[in-house]
Amino acid sequence: MSTKNMNQNIDFKEVITPYLHKWKFIVLCVIVAISFAFVYLRYADYEYQANAKIKIKETESNKTLPEISQLQNYGLFKTENNNVLDEIEVIKSRIIIEQAVKDLKFNIQYFVEGRIKATEEYKNPPLNINFSAPDSIIHTIDTTFNIKIQSATNFLLKGINFSEKLNFKNNEDVDLDDEGTVYAFGESIPTSFGAITITPRIGESATKIGSNIKIKINPLATVVSKYKSNLIIGHQEMSSIITLTINDNVQEKASLFLDKLIEKYNEDVQNDKQMVVDATSEFINNRLEIVSEELGSVDSNAETIQKTNKLTDLATQSNIYLESERQNEDRLVETAMQIQLIDYMNQHIDKDKDNTELLPSNIGIADNSVEQLTQQYNNLVLEKNRLLKNSSEKNPTVVNLTNQINQLRTNLSQSLNNIKHTNEMNYNSLVAENQRISSRIYSAPKKQRQFRDIKRQQDIKEGLYLYLLEKREEAAITHGVSSPNAKIVDKSYASSKPVAPKQSVIILAALILGFGIPVALIYLLNLLDDKVHNINDVKKQVTIPFIGDIPKSKKSQKLISKVDYTPKAEAFRMVRTNLEFMLQNIENRAKVIFVTSTTSKEGKSHTATNLALSLSFSEKKVLLIETDIRVPKATNYLAVDNDFGLTNFIGNHKIEPQEIIFKHKDNVYFDVIPSGTIPPNPAELLMSNRVKELFDYASERYEYIIVDTAAIGLVTDTLLISKYADLFIFVAKANYITKKQLELAQRMYTENRLPNMTILLNNVDHKKGYGYGYGYGNHPKKKKWWKFA
Repeated sequence: MSTKNMNQNIDFKEVITPYLHKWKFIVLCVIVAISFAFVYLRYADYEYQANAKIKIKETESNKTLPEISQLQNYGLFKTENNNVLDEIEVIKSRIIIEQAVKDLKFNIQYFVEGRIKATEEYKNPPLNINFSAPDSIIHTIDTTFNIKIQSATNFLLKGINFSEKLNFKNNEDVDLDDEGTVYAFGESIPTSFGAITITPRIGESATKIGSNIKIKINPLATVVSKYKSNLIIGHQEMSSIITLTINDNVQEKASLFLDKLIEKYNEDVQNDKQMVVDATSEFINNRLEIVSEELGSVDSNAETIQKTNKLTDLATQSNIYLESERQNEDRLVETAMQIQLIDYMNQHIDKDKDNTELLPSNIGIADNSVEQLTQQYNNLVLEKNRLLKNSSEKNPTVVNLTNQINQLRTNLSQSLNNIKHTNEMNYNSLVAENQRISSRIYSAPKKQRQFRDIKRQQDIKEGLYLYLLEKREEAAITHGVSSPNAKIVDKSYASSKPVAPKQSVIILAALILGFGIPVALIYLLNLLDDKVHNINDVKKQVTIPFIGDIPKSKKSQKLISKVDYTPKAEAFRMVRTNLEFMLQNIENRAKVIFVTSTTSKEGKSHTATNLALSLSFSEKKVLLIETDIRVPKATNYLAVDNDFGLTNFIGNHKIEPQEIIFKHKDNVYFDVIPSGTIPPNPAELLMSNRVKELFDYASERYEYIIVDTAAIGLVTDTLLISKYADLFIFVAKANYITKKQLELAQRMYTENRLPNMTILLNNVDHKKGYGYGYGYGNHPKKKKWWKFA
């Protein structure tokens, strides 16, 4: 409304007052929330966290050829350790986790039921179960069954699917029960997944009689997925140390899982290394068989030539060879051996068409790049074979690995061919040099030169044979001293305190919710509330002078008394004082005060009656006129008969004003004019001149005339007689009338429809703000300590 006097300053007291009024409700909500939090913490399933640290050892390929490593990392400044990232993916693979879960038997859970919840027992389960079915079947079962221990020998089994009906007539030890079947410990129990045998645990953790045990068998794939999703592996750049973290409801299970996971990872790495060693050993053994046959053939040819040519004293003849020829011979042998090894390697590469076999490593080819390419080739083949266990050739990762293997094989073959070509050129050069030297040894017989050629071949084959024997021994030693790939830095450790749910967080959340929900609810209710509650609400909506507010009182306390120290009586005294001040200029006649409201049930009749009583208690001559002739209520408060009164006077000109005035039996200063018989035409009746005659008569004999009128928002009766009023009291009921309904009062005031208009707020709950009567009068009441809160 444009005429409102809006207060731009924020009243913080007004903002927080609604919440202070509801402090008991807020405290109750906080207590309830904290109680729920403690109950939840008491019976929640806690999670414990286990941590372990391991160091991934660097492979030989990571220690050499740093230029290649930098090119693979796409820059000189990128220092991420790709080997660590690869090993993290291996540790998190389903194969490794599945092996750990199988060994620990996490798919079978034992729960001992308590009074409220069941507790899982893993380390010392109360029962032992033996299955007749193979693991491949057990690992696919998804079932739950309950066991109640009845005695040291029997138990009640329920909740399991049986594969066949037992012949109970022939088995007296088995009894049927409405809730299950009774069995003896150690007895074979047929089920849909095979027979099982249940035996009790003995010793300190022996099964207690009367206890209820729930056994849950989960599919292995489900358990593996759970631990795979819960496993967290972290590491830092420039470091080969990784941290493994897992959460579980059982403290021992979390710690055991990490230990078993590291163990299975090391076993997998050692198996991969063993495959390389086995492939190398197989390659060397095959080569040894071939070289052995070739060496035997050369030895036989040498023996034949010696016998044929009778070359027995070769030691004395060897002095004719020059020192340079001996060196040349050594170089010839070494070069020929390198060419032979390269041929062997090429044959092995050409034989593997599927890219699934490993290449022998470190066989003696004198070139570091070949050894590095071989190592990379074997790593890719191992990775491809690992993926093929759970995937197919169409997997994008497998296809990518296959392309990389093909590229490496092409590069390796090219490198071998280049090395072979170089060695062949060296060999031809050495042969030419040897021929040149041999031509100078003119004294050497032709037969001895032939034997020397055979001897050279014999030396080549023998050197190659001895070299292969040495490599076979190295492979055997490597197999014996194979070390794990992960070094344990910190063994798995599970905290004794649970990590979830966190007690401090839950209690803090309960405090926030317990406090926030009622505050938000009060805020929302206040936001949606358009009722008028206090003087501030009234002043924000209208500019009408405020004459006072009447506090809420008990229904039994309708009227005030002369000696009355209640807040209600004090409030009417305050209104009486304000009226005397506002009407002090009226003299020599009665001061006429009209009481009206917007709608019914706002307490205008109650206000008019008590205001008249308050004025009479000050020994002022007061007349109360009931002009609400449609629904009269004021006379009901005073126990005055309403059958004869105002309407009778207006309708019958023979009736004199004094005939309708009734004296109050207990108050000589207080008179009442009832409304009289309810007429069919109240509006037309109030337009009569007899109304003016009545007011003129009363004005000469009374000091105050209090007029209880009809609600101005419902009928026009009040406007018809408003010209007789000196002052209007517009009553608004707190917690009843809406702020929008006050627009009618503001419009009446702005348009000057009601003379000298004031507004009074009725039924105010002063317990939510301030109050009268405490500390005043002859009998003051003392506030309780909690009311000051």
